[in-house]
Amino acid sequence: MERRSSIAKDLREAGLRPTEQRIALYRLLFGNGHRHVTVEDLHAEAVAGGVALSVATVYNALNDFTDAGLIRVLAVEGARTWFDTNTADHHHFYVEGKGEIHDIDSDNISLCNIPVPPEGFEIANVDVVIRLRPIGG
Repeated sequence: MERRSSIAKDLREAGLRPTEQRIALYRLLFGNGHRHVTVEDLHAEAVAGGVALSVATVYNALNDFTDAGLIRVLAVEGARTWFDTNTADHHHFYVEGKGEIHDIDSDNISLCNIPVPPEGFEIANVDVVIRLRPIGG
């Protein structure tokens, strides 16, 4: 019960109403360290864990979590979007054909010649995605 009230508090502090679905999804997302998930993967995990909700509910909750700054969107492939629970600056390896994403510590990459944003805009973050494939694949 204590963990549930802690999650509810975290959600309220992020400006979100702690509904049963959001609490359950938050627990799945943040229960075991940082991770990258798609809506479909998280939905399947929730259903397997006995949480009754629709794909649309998961999609809406993940977008709410993103808007609140709890997670960030990681778009590496046209049709699929991943959500990343690690909101600190970092980059990614993406394994083509497998849909696997692995973190790269931002200290291992240096960026130079980043363009000046257009007037009225600021750079929110820079995402580097290095695509991998097996040798000979």
